[in-house]
Amino acid sequence: MFSKTWKTSEKKYKIIKERDVKIDLSDGIQINADVFRPEANEKFPAIFGFSPYFLAPQTAPITPGPISTHSFMLPHQERGNGSLEAGDPNFFVPRGYAHIIANVRGTGKSGGKFCFHGLQEAQDGLELINWIASQPWCDGNVGMFGVSYFACAQNFIASLNPKHLKCIFAPWAATDLYRDAVYHGGILNYGFWLGLRRAFEKPRAESYSHLKMGEDKFKEAILKLMQDEDITAVPELMDILENPNKGGNPILIDFILNPLDGPYWEERRVKYENIKVPAYIGACWGMFGIHLPGAFRSWERLQVPKKMIIGPPAYLDRPLYQLHYEALRWFDYWLKGMNTGIMEEAPIRIFVMGTGDWKEADEWPLPETKWVPFYLHENHLLSEHEYWTNEGSDSFNDSPYYRGYLEYYSPPIVENTEIIGPILLNLNASTTDNEIFWFASLWEVDPQGKERLLTRGWLRGSHREIDPERSKPWEPYHPHIKSEFLIPNKIYEFKIPIVPTGNLFRIGSRIKLKISSTDDEPKNPLEGAASGHIRRQSPSRITIYHNEDYPSYLLLPITKGNIIGTYMSGGKPFI
Repeated sequence: MFSKTWKTSEKKYKIIKERDVKIDLSDGIQINADVFRPEANEKFPAIFGFSPYFLAPQTAPITPGPISTHSFMLPHQERGNGSLEAGDPNFFVPRGYAHIIANVRGTGKSGGKFCFHGLQEAQDGLELINWIASQPWCDGNVGMFGVSYFACAQNFIASLNPKHLKCIFAPWAATDLYRDAVYHGGILNYGFWLGLRRAFEKPRAESYSHLKMGEDKFKEAILKLMQDEDITAVPELMDILENPNKGGNPILIDFILNPLDGPYWEERRVKYENIKVPAYIGACWGMFGIHLPGAFRSWERLQVPKKMIIGPPAYLDRPLYQLHYEALRWFDYWLKGMNTGIMEEAPIRIFVMGTGDWKEADEWPLPETKWVPFYLHENHLLSEHEYWTNEGSDSFNDSPYYRGYLEYYSPPIVENTEIIGPILLNLNASTTDNEIFWFASLWEVDPQGKERLLTRGWLRGSHREIDPERSKPWEPYHPHIKSEFLIPNKIYEFKIPIVPTGNLFRIGSRIKLKISSTDDEPKNPLEGAASGHIRRQSPSRITIYHNEDYPSYLLLPITKGNIIGTYMSGGKPFI
Protein backbone atom coordinates (compact mmCIF):
# COMPACT_ATOMS: atom_id res chain seq x y z
CA MET A 1 0.00 0.00 0.00
CA PHE A 2 1.46 3.36 -0.97
CA SER A 3 0.64 6.93 -1.97
CA LYS A 4 2.70 9.57 -3.74
CA THR A 5 4.52 10.37 -0.48
CA TRP A 6 4.57 7.20 1.64
CA LYS A 7 4.47 3.42 1.55
CA THR A 8 4.04 0.49 3.93
CA SER A 9 6.09 -2.66 4.50
CA GLU A 10 6.11 -4.96 1.51
CA LYS A 11 4.83 -8.52 1.57
CA LYS A 12 7.92 -10.70 1.09
CA TYR A 13 8.38 -13.28 3.90
CA LYS A 14 7.11 -16.80 4.38
CA ILE A 15 5.69 -17.80 7.78
CA ILE A 16 7.03 -20.04 10.53
CA LYS A 17 4.18 -21.25 12.75
CA GLU A 18 4.78 -22.47 16.31
CA ARG A 19 1.65 -23.63 18.15
CA ASP A 20 1.23 -24.11 21.90
CA VAL A 21 4.47 -22.40 22.90
CA LYS A 22 4.79 -22.45 26.70
CA ILE A 23 6.10 -19.24 28.28
CA ASP A 24 7.20 -19.24 31.95
CA LEU A 25 6.10 -16.37 34.18
CA SER A 26 7.94 -15.26 37.30
CA ASP A 27 5.48 -17.00 39.65
CA GLY A 28 5.89 -20.36 37.89
CA ILE A 29 2.68 -20.19 35.84
CA GLN A 30 2.97 -21.10 32.17
CA ILE A 31 1.16 -19.12 29.48
CA ASN A 32 0.21 -20.81 26.23
CA ALA A 33 0.76 -18.92 22.97
CA ASP A 34 0.83 -19.32 19.23
CA VAL A 35 3.87 -17.69 17.63
CA PHE A 36 4.02 -16.68 13.97
CA ARG A 37 7.22 -15.16 12.61
CA PRO A 38 8.98 -14.51 9.32
CA GLU A 39 11.15 -17.26 7.88
CA ALA A 40 14.42 -15.30 7.85
CA ASN A 41 17.63 -14.85 9.83
CA GLU A 42 16.69 -11.32 10.83
CA LYS A 43 15.23 -9.54 13.82
CA PHE A 44 11.71 -8.14 13.52
CA PRO A 45 9.33 -6.03 15.62
CA ALA A 46 6.51 -8.02 17.17
CA ILE A 47 2.75 -7.65 17.52
CA PHE A 48 1.13 -9.16 20.62
CA GLY A 49 -2.48 -10.11 21.39
CA PHE A 50 -3.85 -11.40 24.73
CA SER A 51 -7.31 -12.82 25.56
CA PRO A 52 -9.26 -15.67 27.22
CA TYR A 53 -10.86 -16.78 23.94
CA PHE A 54 -10.42 -20.02 22.05
CA LEU A 55 -6.92 -19.73 20.62
CA ALA A 56 -6.96 -21.89 17.50
CA PRO A 57 -9.92 -20.19 15.75
CA GLN A 58 -8.26 -16.77 16.10
CA THR A 59 -5.94 -17.59 13.19
CA ALA A 60 -7.88 -20.34 11.41
CA PRO A 61 -8.68 -19.89 7.69
CA ILE A 62 -12.34 -19.05 8.35
CA THR A 63 -14.13 -16.98 5.73
CA PRO A 64 -14.94 -13.57 7.22
CA GLY A 65 -18.56 -12.89 8.03
CA PRO A 66 -20.75 -10.65 10.18
CA ILE A 67 -20.49 -10.98 13.93
CA SER A 68 -22.79 -13.52 15.56
CA THR A 69 -23.43 -14.01 19.26
CA HIS A 70 -25.10 -16.66 21.37
CA SER A 71 -28.46 -14.96 20.92
CA PHE A 72 -28.19 -14.38 17.21
CA MET A 73 -26.60 -17.56 15.87
CA LEU A 74 -27.70 -19.00 12.59
CA PRO A 75 -29.22 -22.48 13.02
CA HIS A 76 -26.09 -24.25 11.75
CA GLN A 77 -23.68 -22.37 14.03
CA GLU A 78 -22.45 -24.08 17.17
CA ARG A 79 -20.51 -21.09 18.47
CA GLY A 80 -20.67 -17.38 17.73
CA ASN A 81 -17.72 -15.87 15.89
CA GLY A 82 -17.71 -12.63 17.87
CA SER A 83 -14.52 -13.46 19.78
CA LEU A 84 -12.29 -13.83 16.69
CA GLU A 85 -10.55 -10.52 17.28
CA ALA A 86 -6.76 -11.09 17.24
CA GLY A 87 -6.03 -10.14 13.65
CA ASP A 88 -4.40 -12.12 10.87
CA PRO A 89 -0.76 -13.23 11.10
CA ASN A 90 -0.99 -14.11 7.39
CA PHE A 91 -1.19 -10.36 6.82
CA PHE A 92 1.35 -9.04 9.34
CA VAL A 93 4.08 -11.71 9.25
CA PRO A 94 4.82 -11.62 5.49
CA ARG A 95 5.32 -7.86 5.93
CA GLY A 96 8.07 -8.27 8.49
CA TYR A 97 6.42 -8.70 11.89
CA ALA A 98 6.28 -11.50 14.42
CA HIS A 99 2.73 -12.04 15.66
CA ILE A 100 2.14 -13.66 19.06
CA ILE A 101 -1.34 -14.50 20.36
CA ALA A 102 -1.68 -15.88 23.88
CA ASN A 103 -4.34 -17.06 26.31
CA VAL A 104 -4.54 -15.19 29.61
CA ARG A 105 -3.88 -17.22 32.73
CA GLY A 106 -6.66 -19.56 33.77
CA THR A 107 -7.96 -20.07 30.23
CA GLY A 108 -7.20 -22.55 27.46
CA LYS A 109 -3.85 -24.25 28.02
CA SER A 110 -2.49 -21.44 30.18
CA GLY A 111 -2.01 -22.25 33.85
CA GLY A 112 -3.31 -20.48 36.94
CA LYS A 113 -6.66 -18.89 37.75
CA PHE A 114 -8.58 -16.55 35.44
CA CYS A 115 -8.91 -13.10 37.02
CA PHE A 116 -10.75 -11.24 34.21
CA HIS A 117 -8.83 -8.03 33.53
CA GLY A 118 -7.37 -7.98 37.04
CA LEU A 119 -3.99 -6.56 37.97
CA GLN A 120 -2.37 -10.00 37.70
CA GLU A 121 -3.50 -10.30 34.10
CA ALA A 122 -1.87 -6.98 33.18
CA GLN A 123 1.33 -7.98 34.99
CA ASP A 124 1.36 -11.22 33.00
CA GLY A 125 1.09 -9.18 29.82
CA LEU A 126 4.07 -7.09 30.84
CA GLU A 127 6.17 -10.22 31.43
CA LEU A 128 5.10 -11.68 28.09
CA ILE A 129 6.18 -8.51 26.29
CA ASN A 130 9.58 -8.80 27.99
CA TRP A 131 9.81 -12.44 26.86
CA ILE A 132 8.90 -11.53 23.27
CA ALA A 133 11.47 -8.74 23.17
CA SER A 134 14.21 -11.13 24.38
CA GLN A 135 13.68 -13.70 21.62
CA PRO A 136 16.40 -14.01 18.94
CA TRP A 137 13.87 -13.21 16.19
CA CYS A 138 12.68 -9.93 17.84
CA ASP A 139 14.40 -6.55 17.54
CA GLY A 140 13.11 -5.47 20.95
CA ASN A 141 10.18 -3.39 19.69
CA VAL A 142 6.66 -4.63 20.51
CA GLY A 143 3.22 -3.30 19.62
CA MET A 144 -0.18 -4.66 20.58
CA PHE A 145 -3.22 -5.26 18.36
CA GLY A 146 -6.81 -6.43 18.58
CA VAL A 147 -10.32 -5.27 19.44
CA SER A 148 -12.71 -5.76 22.37
CA TYR A 149 -11.06 -7.96 25.05
CA PHE A 150 -7.76 -7.69 23.18
CA ALA A 151 -8.11 -3.89 23.15
CA CYS A 152 -9.08 -3.68 26.83
CA ALA A 153 -6.03 -5.78 27.71
CA GLN A 154 -3.81 -3.40 25.75
CA ASN A 155 -4.88 -0.43 27.87
CA PHE A 156 -4.35 -2.26 31.14
CA ILE A 157 -0.94 -3.57 30.10
CA ALA A 158 0.15 -0.20 28.68
CA SER A 159 -0.65 1.43 32.04
CA LEU A 160 2.21 -0.66 33.51
CA ASN A 161 4.65 0.83 30.98
CA PRO A 162 6.51 -2.24 29.72
CA LYS A 163 9.94 -1.14 28.54
CA HIS A 164 9.61 -2.73 25.10
CA LEU A 165 6.00 -1.72 24.36
CA LYS A 166 6.16 1.08 21.79
CA CYS A 167 2.52 1.53 20.75
CA ILE A 168 -0.96 0.03 20.94
CA PHE A 169 -3.67 -0.36 18.29
CA ALA A 170 -6.69 -0.72 20.55
CA PRO A 171 -10.01 0.42 19.05
CA TRP A 172 -13.26 -1.06 20.39
CA ALA A 173 -12.30 -1.06 24.07
CA ALA A 174 -14.38 -0.60 27.21
CA THR A 175 -12.17 1.39 29.58
CA ASP A 176 -14.49 1.65 32.59
CA LEU A 177 -16.10 -1.78 32.84
CA TYR A 178 -18.64 -0.71 35.45
CA ARG A 179 -20.12 2.10 33.33
CA ASP A 180 -19.40 0.90 29.81
CA ALA A 181 -20.47 -2.72 29.92
CA VAL A 182 -21.75 -4.25 33.18
CA TYR A 183 -23.77 -1.61 35.05
CA HIS A 184 -25.24 0.77 32.50
CA GLY A 185 -26.33 3.75 34.57
CA GLY A 186 -26.07 1.50 37.62
CA ILE A 187 -28.42 -1.16 36.12
CA LEU A 188 -26.98 -4.67 35.86
CA ASN A 189 -26.55 -5.87 32.27
CA TYR A 190 -26.22 -9.64 32.52
CA GLY A 191 -27.36 -10.77 29.05
CA PHE A 192 -24.20 -10.00 27.11
CA TRP A 193 -22.01 -11.65 29.73
CA LEU A 194 -24.03 -14.85 29.84
CA GLY A 195 -23.27 -15.24 26.16
CA LEU A 196 -19.65 -14.12 26.35
CA ARG A 197 -18.82 -16.92 28.79
CA ARG A 198 -19.18 -19.36 25.89
CA ALA A 199 -16.27 -17.68 24.13
CA PHE A 200 -13.87 -18.19 27.06
CA GLU A 201 -11.70 -21.24 26.50
CA LYS A 202 -11.96 -23.59 29.50
CA PRO A 203 -12.10 -20.79 32.10
CA ARG A 204 -10.89 -21.65 35.59
CA ALA A 205 -12.01 -18.47 37.29
CA GLU A 206 -11.43 -17.35 40.85
CA SER A 207 -13.82 -14.94 42.55
CA TYR A 208 -12.29 -11.66 43.68
CA SER A 209 -15.16 -11.22 46.15
CA HIS A 210 -14.70 -14.70 47.59
CA LEU A 211 -11.03 -14.02 48.26
CA LYS A 212 -11.74 -10.64 49.86
CA MET A 213 -14.76 -11.69 51.94
CA GLY A 214 -13.75 -15.13 53.12
CA GLU A 215 -15.97 -18.20 53.02
CA ASP A 216 -18.60 -17.23 55.61
CA LYS A 217 -19.24 -13.66 54.41
CA PHE A 218 -19.23 -14.82 50.80
CA LYS A 219 -21.99 -17.35 51.52
CA GLU A 220 -23.97 -14.71 53.42
CA ALA A 221 -23.70 -12.33 50.47
CA ILE A 222 -24.92 -15.04 48.08
CA LEU A 223 -27.90 -15.80 50.30
CA LYS A 224 -28.77 -12.09 50.44
CA LEU A 225 -28.71 -11.89 46.64
CA MET A 226 -31.13 -14.80 46.54
CA GLN A 227 -33.67 -12.53 48.30
CA ASP A 228 -33.43 -9.84 45.61
CA GLU A 229 -36.50 -10.23 43.38
CA ASP A 230 -34.92 -8.33 40.50
CA ILE A 231 -32.04 -10.86 40.46
CA THR A 232 -33.98 -14.05 41.19
CA ALA A 233 -36.47 -13.28 38.41
CA VAL A 234 -33.70 -14.29 35.96
CA PRO A 235 -33.27 -18.11 35.97
CA GLU A 236 -29.73 -17.90 34.58
CA LEU A 237 -28.66 -15.63 37.43
CA MET A 238 -30.19 -17.99 39.99
CA ASP A 239 -28.21 -20.85 38.45
CA ILE A 240 -25.03 -18.81 38.85
CA LEU A 241 -25.83 -18.02 42.48
CA GLU A 242 -26.44 -21.71 43.16
CA ASN A 243 -23.17 -22.70 41.44
CA PRO A 244 -20.82 -19.80 42.24
CA ASN A 245 -17.57 -21.72 41.64
CA LYS A 246 -18.45 -23.41 38.35
CA GLY A 247 -16.50 -22.52 35.19
CA GLY A 248 -16.77 -18.80 34.48
CA ASN A 249 -19.48 -18.21 37.12
CA PRO A 250 -17.07 -16.54 39.59
CA ILE A 251 -16.74 -13.65 37.14
CA LEU A 252 -20.49 -13.01 37.06
CA ILE A 253 -20.71 -13.54 40.82
CA ASP A 254 -18.19 -10.70 41.20
CA PHE A 255 -20.31 -8.53 38.91
CA ILE A 256 -23.47 -9.16 40.93
CA LEU A 257 -21.74 -8.75 44.30
CA ASN A 258 -20.33 -5.35 43.31
CA PRO A 259 -23.40 -3.27 42.32
CA LEU A 260 -21.68 -0.03 43.35
CA ASP A 261 -18.45 1.40 42.00
CA GLY A 262 -15.56 0.44 44.26
CA PRO A 263 -12.25 -1.46 44.55
CA TYR A 264 -13.26 -4.32 42.22
CA TRP A 265 -14.14 -1.92 39.42
CA GLU A 266 -11.26 0.44 40.14
CA GLU A 267 -8.87 -2.44 39.43
CA ARG A 268 -10.62 -2.83 36.07
CA ARG A 269 -10.57 0.85 35.11
CA VAL A 270 -7.88 2.17 32.78
CA LYS A 271 -5.25 4.36 34.48
CA TYR A 272 -4.80 6.83 31.66
CA GLU A 273 -2.26 8.92 33.53
CA ASN A 274 0.17 5.98 33.46
CA ILE A 275 0.00 5.30 29.71
CA LYS A 276 3.03 6.71 27.87
CA VAL A 277 2.87 5.01 24.45
CA PRO A 278 1.07 6.17 21.28
CA ALA A 279 -2.49 4.83 21.06
CA TYR A 280 -4.88 4.21 18.19
CA ILE A 281 -8.42 4.15 19.61
CA GLY A 282 -12.01 4.13 18.39
CA ALA A 283 -15.24 2.20 18.01
CA CYS A 284 -18.36 2.18 15.85
CA TRP A 285 -21.69 3.92 16.40
CA GLY A 286 -23.46 0.58 16.88
CA MET A 287 -21.48 -0.51 19.95
CA PHE A 288 -22.97 2.04 22.34
CA GLY A 289 -23.53 -0.76 24.86
CA ILE A 290 -19.83 -1.61 25.34
CA HIS A 291 -17.07 0.14 23.42
CA LEU A 292 -18.24 3.53 22.23
CA PRO A 293 -18.07 5.41 25.57
CA GLY A 294 -14.51 4.16 26.11
CA ALA A 295 -13.33 5.63 22.82
CA PHE A 296 -14.39 9.16 23.78
CA ARG A 297 -13.08 8.78 27.32
CA SER A 298 -9.74 7.65 25.92
CA TRP A 299 -9.60 10.60 23.55
CA GLU A 300 -10.22 13.02 26.40
CA ARG A 301 -7.80 11.51 28.90
CA LEU A 302 -4.88 10.05 26.95
CA GLN A 303 -1.95 12.48 26.90
CA VAL A 304 0.05 10.70 24.18
CA PRO A 305 0.20 10.75 20.36
CA LYS A 306 -3.19 9.36 19.41
CA LYS A 307 -5.70 8.80 16.64
CA MET A 308 -9.41 7.97 16.87
CA ILE A 309 -11.78 6.40 14.36
CA ILE A 310 -15.56 6.13 14.87
CA GLY A 311 -16.95 3.89 12.15
CA PRO A 312 -20.34 2.93 10.72
CA PRO A 313 -22.61 0.84 12.97
CA ALA A 314 -21.45 -2.47 11.57
CA TYR A 315 -18.77 -3.45 14.09
CA LEU A 316 -16.29 -5.58 12.10
CA ASP A 317 -16.45 -8.84 10.16
CA ARG A 318 -14.96 -11.90 11.87
CA PRO A 319 -12.25 -13.09 11.89
CA LEU A 320 -11.13 -9.50 12.24
CA TYR A 321 -9.55 -8.18 9.05
CA GLN A 322 -10.79 -4.61 8.63
CA LEU A 323 -8.29 -1.91 9.58
CA HIS A 324 -5.29 -4.17 8.92
CA TYR A 325 -3.73 -1.70 6.49
CA GLU A 326 -4.44 1.12 8.92
CA ALA A 327 -2.74 -0.89 11.67
CA LEU A 328 0.17 -1.64 9.35
CA ARG A 329 0.69 2.08 8.77
CA TRP A 330 0.56 2.60 12.55
CA PHE A 331 3.06 -0.16 13.30
CA ASP A 332 5.38 0.75 10.42
CA TYR A 333 5.52 4.31 11.79
CA TRP A 334 6.00 3.52 15.48
CA LEU A 335 7.86 0.18 15.34
CA LYS A 336 9.94 0.55 12.16
CA GLY A 337 10.32 4.31 11.87
CA MET A 338 8.84 4.42 8.36
CA ASN A 339 7.18 7.52 6.96
CA THR A 340 3.65 6.23 6.39
CA GLY A 341 2.03 9.65 6.66
CA ILE A 342 -0.36 8.44 9.33
CA MET A 343 0.50 11.15 11.85
CA GLU A 344 0.17 13.89 9.25
CA GLU A 345 -3.54 13.19 8.81
CA ALA A 346 -6.42 14.50 10.92
CA PRO A 347 -6.35 12.79 14.33
CA ILE A 348 -10.11 12.08 14.39
CA ARG A 349 -12.20 10.46 11.67
CA ILE A 350 -15.95 10.11 12.19
CA PHE A 351 -18.45 8.33 9.97
CA VAL A 352 -21.69 10.29 9.75
CA MET A 353 -24.68 7.96 9.57
CA GLY A 354 -27.25 8.91 6.98
CA THR A 355 -24.61 10.29 4.62
CA GLY A 356 -22.16 7.46 3.88
CA ASP A 357 -19.41 10.04 4.35
CA TRP A 358 -16.59 10.63 6.83
CA LYS A 359 -15.82 13.81 8.75
CA GLU A 360 -12.36 14.77 9.98
CA ALA A 361 -11.69 16.72 13.16
CA ASP A 362 -8.97 17.78 15.58
CA GLU A 363 -11.02 17.71 18.77
CA TRP A 364 -14.00 16.08 20.47
CA PRO A 365 -16.74 17.15 20.97
CA LEU A 366 -16.63 18.83 17.58
CA PRO A 367 -15.82 22.56 17.79
CA GLU A 368 -18.93 23.54 15.80
CA THR A 369 -21.28 21.84 18.30
CA LYS A 370 -24.18 23.78 19.80
CA TRP A 371 -26.36 21.97 22.33
CA VAL A 372 -30.03 22.69 21.73
CA PRO A 373 -32.75 21.69 24.22
CA PHE A 374 -35.72 19.88 22.70
CA TYR A 375 -38.52 20.00 25.28
CA LEU A 376 -40.95 17.20 26.06
CA HIS A 377 -44.51 18.43 25.55
CA GLU A 378 -48.07 17.15 25.75
CA ASN A 379 -49.38 15.08 22.86
CA HIS A 380 -45.97 13.37 22.51
CA LEU A 381 -44.31 16.44 21.00
CA LEU A 382 -40.52 16.96 21.08
CA SER A 383 -39.76 20.57 20.20
CA GLU A 384 -37.36 23.48 20.79
CA HIS A 385 -40.43 25.48 21.84
CA GLU A 386 -40.57 26.18 25.57
CA TYR A 387 -43.65 25.42 27.63
CA TRP A 388 -47.19 26.66 27.19
CA THR A 389 -49.34 27.68 30.13
CA ASN A 390 -50.82 24.79 32.13
CA GLU A 391 -48.77 22.04 30.55
CA GLY A 392 -48.71 18.97 32.74
CA SER A 393 -47.31 15.46 32.70
CA ASP A 394 -47.42 12.00 31.12
CA SER A 395 -47.43 8.62 32.86
CA PHE A 396 -46.77 4.97 32.10
CA ASN A 397 -46.96 1.72 34.04
CA ASP A 398 -44.05 -0.65 34.59
CA SER A 399 -44.56 -4.13 36.03
CA PRO A 400 -43.96 -7.80 35.18
CA TYR A 401 -47.51 -7.76 33.79
CA TYR A 402 -47.14 -4.75 31.51
CA ARG A 403 -44.04 -2.83 30.50
CA GLY A 404 -45.20 0.58 29.40
CA TYR A 405 -43.31 3.46 27.81
CA LEU A 406 -43.60 6.98 26.46
CA GLU A 407 -42.52 8.30 23.07
CA TYR A 408 -41.96 11.87 21.91
CA TYR A 409 -41.54 12.95 18.28
CA SER A 410 -40.17 16.08 16.70
CA PRO A 411 -42.09 17.59 13.78
CA PRO A 412 -40.73 16.58 10.36
CA ILE A 413 -37.31 18.13 9.79
CA VAL A 414 -37.35 20.91 7.17
CA GLU A 415 -33.58 21.39 6.93
CA ASN A 416 -30.96 18.65 6.95
CA THR A 417 -29.84 18.53 10.59
CA GLU A 418 -26.63 16.84 11.72
CA ILE A 419 -26.35 15.60 15.30
CA ILE A 420 -22.90 14.46 16.46
CA GLY A 421 -21.82 14.24 20.08
CA PRO A 422 -22.86 13.49 23.67
CA ILE A 423 -26.56 13.76 24.54
CA LEU A 424 -28.32 14.53 27.81
CA LEU A 425 -31.88 13.70 28.83
CA ASN A 426 -33.01 15.87 31.74
CA LEU A 427 -36.19 14.52 33.35
CA ASN A 428 -38.35 15.73 36.21
CA ALA A 429 -40.26 12.67 37.29
CA SER A 430 -41.82 10.66 40.09
CA THR A 431 -42.75 7.05 40.72
CA THR A 432 -45.01 5.15 43.09
CA ASP A 433 -42.06 2.85 43.85
CA ASN A 434 -38.84 3.60 45.77
CA GLU A 435 -36.68 2.80 42.73
CA ILE A 436 -36.82 3.34 38.98
CA PHE A 437 -34.83 2.09 36.02
CA TRP A 438 -34.57 4.67 33.24
CA PHE A 439 -34.01 3.46 29.66
CA ALA A 440 -33.84 6.27 27.08
CA SER A 441 -33.30 5.71 23.37
CA LEU A 442 -32.88 8.04 20.40
CA TRP A 443 -34.36 7.06 17.03
CA GLU A 444 -34.60 8.37 13.50
CA VAL A 445 -38.00 8.05 11.82
CA ASP A 446 -37.85 8.43 8.03
CA PRO A 447 -40.64 10.06 5.94
CA GLN A 448 -42.20 6.62 5.35
CA GLY A 449 -42.34 5.92 9.09
CA LYS A 450 -39.46 3.42 9.22
CA GLU A 451 -37.59 3.70 12.52
CA ARG A 452 -33.86 3.27 13.16
CA LEU A 453 -32.31 3.06 16.63
CA LEU A 454 -29.28 5.34 17.03
CA THR A 455 -28.21 5.17 20.66
CA ARG A 456 -29.31 4.65 24.26
CA GLY A 457 -28.80 5.88 27.79
CA TRP A 458 -29.58 4.46 31.23
CA LEU A 459 -29.85 5.50 34.86
CA ARG A 460 -30.90 3.79 38.07
CA GLY A 461 -32.97 6.30 40.02
CA SER A 462 -31.24 5.59 43.33
CA HIS A 463 -27.90 6.41 41.61
CA ARG A 464 -29.01 9.89 40.51
CA GLU A 465 -26.27 11.67 42.52
CA ILE A 466 -23.93 13.73 40.32
CA ASP A 467 -20.32 14.75 40.89
CA PRO A 468 -20.28 18.42 39.77
CA GLU A 469 -16.48 18.50 39.58
CA ARG A 470 -16.42 15.72 36.97
CA SER A 471 -19.56 16.70 35.09
CA LYS A 472 -20.09 18.86 32.02
CA PRO A 473 -23.35 20.62 31.09
CA TRP A 474 -23.89 18.02 28.35
CA GLU A 475 -22.34 15.04 30.16
CA PRO A 476 -23.16 14.37 33.84
CA TYR A 477 -20.91 12.08 35.85
CA HIS A 478 -22.63 9.73 38.30
CA PRO A 479 -20.26 8.31 40.95
CA HIS A 480 -22.41 5.19 41.56
CA ILE A 481 -20.93 4.85 45.05
CA LYS A 482 -24.17 4.73 47.03
CA SER A 483 -27.89 4.08 46.62
CA GLU A 484 -30.37 6.74 47.72
CA PHE A 485 -33.83 5.26 47.32
CA LEU A 486 -36.71 7.43 46.20
CA ILE A 487 -39.65 8.66 48.24
CA PRO A 488 -42.76 7.46 46.37
CA ASN A 489 -44.60 10.21 44.48
CA LYS A 490 -41.90 12.81 45.15
CA ILE A 491 -40.65 14.69 42.07
CA TYR A 492 -36.92 14.32 41.40
CA GLU A 493 -34.60 15.59 38.71
CA PHE A 494 -32.75 12.87 36.78
CA LYS A 495 -29.88 13.70 34.45
CA ILE A 496 -29.49 10.73 32.10
CA PRO A 497 -26.41 10.64 29.86
CA ILE A 498 -27.07 9.13 26.43
CA VAL A 499 -24.12 7.61 24.59
CA PRO A 500 -22.91 9.90 21.76
CA THR A 501 -24.12 9.35 18.23
CA GLY A 502 -23.47 10.84 14.78
CA ASN A 503 -26.33 11.06 12.30
CA LEU A 504 -27.73 13.34 9.61
CA PHE A 505 -31.51 13.73 9.94
CA ARG A 506 -32.64 14.49 6.43
CA ILE A 507 -35.59 16.63 5.35
CA GLY A 508 -38.86 14.91 6.20
CA SER A 509 -37.44 12.67 8.92
CA ARG A 510 -38.27 13.02 12.61
CA ILE A 511 -36.36 12.65 15.87
CA LYS A 512 -37.92 10.19 18.30
CA LEU A 513 -37.22 9.82 22.01
CA LYS A 514 -38.43 6.67 23.75
CA ILE A 515 -38.51 6.43 27.54
CA SER A 516 -39.20 3.19 29.41
CA SER A 517 -37.97 1.09 32.32
CA THR A 518 -36.84 -1.98 30.34
CA ASP A 519 -34.86 -3.01 27.30
CA ASP A 520 -36.37 -3.01 23.84
CA GLU A 521 -36.20 -6.33 22.03
CA PRO A 522 -32.87 -6.24 20.14
CA LYS A 523 -33.03 -6.54 16.36
CA ASN A 524 -29.36 -7.37 15.76
CA PRO A 525 -26.17 -8.36 17.66
CA LEU A 526 -25.10 -4.75 18.19
CA GLU A 527 -28.37 -3.90 19.91
CA GLY A 528 -28.10 -7.21 21.77
CA ALA A 529 -24.81 -6.10 23.34
CA ALA A 530 -26.68 -3.19 24.94
CA SER A 531 -29.61 -5.33 26.13
CA GLY A 532 -30.17 -7.99 28.77
CA HIS A 533 -30.65 -5.82 31.87
CA ILE A 534 -32.50 -6.82 35.00
CA ARG A 535 -36.08 -5.57 35.36
CA ARG A 536 -37.96 -4.17 38.30
CA GLN A 537 -40.39 -6.73 39.73
CA SER A 538 -42.23 -4.20 41.87
CA PRO A 539 -45.17 -2.69 39.91
CA SER A 540 -45.08 1.10 39.59
CA ARG A 541 -46.63 4.05 37.85
CA ILE A 542 -44.09 6.54 36.56
CA THR A 543 -44.86 10.16 35.76
CA ILE A 544 -42.75 12.55 33.68
CA TYR A 545 -43.45 16.25 34.19
CA HIS A 546 -43.10 18.84 31.44
CA ASN A 547 -44.06 22.34 32.48
CA GLU A 548 -42.45 25.61 33.51
CA ASP A 549 -41.90 24.45 37.08
CA TYR A 550 -40.62 20.98 36.18
CA PRO A 551 -39.16 21.07 32.67
CA SER A 552 -37.98 17.92 30.94
CA TYR A 553 -35.86 18.14 27.81
CA LEU A 554 -33.46 16.36 25.49
CA LEU A 555 -30.18 18.26 24.97
CA LEU A 556 -29.01 17.50 21.42
CA PRO A 557 -25.57 18.33 19.95
CA ILE A 558 -26.32 20.09 16.66
CA THR A 559 -23.31 20.30 14.33
CA LYS A 560 -25.05 21.41 11.14
CA GLY A 561 -28.51 22.65 10.18
CA ASN A 562 -31.36 23.48 12.57
CA ILE A 563 -30.70 27.14 11.81
CA ILE A 564 -34.38 28.09 11.98
CA GLY A 565 -35.46 24.88 13.69
CA THR A 566 -38.41 22.52 13.48
CA TYR A 567 -41.91 23.59 12.43
CA MET A 568 -44.95 22.37 14.32
CA SER A 569 -46.97 23.55 11.32
CA GLY A 570 -45.00 21.19 9.12
CA GLY A 571 -43.03 23.98 7.49
CA LYS A 572 -45.06 23.99 4.30
CA PRO A 573 -46.51 27.18 2.77
CA PHE A 574 -50.25 27.67 2.89
CA ILE A 575 -51.56 27.66 -0.68
